[in-house]
Amino acid sequence: MITINLTRQTTDGNAVFGSMDIPVGKDMVRVATLENADFLIPAGKYPLKNTWSPRFQKDMPQICDVPDRDGIRIHMGTKPEHSTGCVLTSAFGLQTVKSFINQTNKIYENEEEIFIDITDPQ
Repeated sequence: MITINLTRQTTDGNAVFGSMDIPVGKDMVRVATLENADFLIPAGKYPLKNTWSPRFQKDMPQICDVPDRDGIRIHMGTKPEHSTGCVLTSAFGLQTVKSFINQTNKIYENEEEIFIDITDPQ
């Protein structure tokens, strides 16, 4: 099991700021995240896969098995209004997550599970 950690850090209005730590080789790459407080998915550990997104018309990271939700993605965005439950990040952050999933699947021939562990502020 390989895990990306997303830590929610601060809230300002309906903007929830955080960071995502992505293991890349022996290093950790940290990218900023933004979520909409009105649509937060519960903190927890969820499977993460690149799957076809009908909305974006390409493979995108999908946070799977979210209770009572479907189609939760990691995608680009700069305002909380750009999300109804998805995790927003920069173009660099999105590409890092997509590359991480693709590389992990290539190395482990799709047999290694990838998760995202989302935690709320302490």
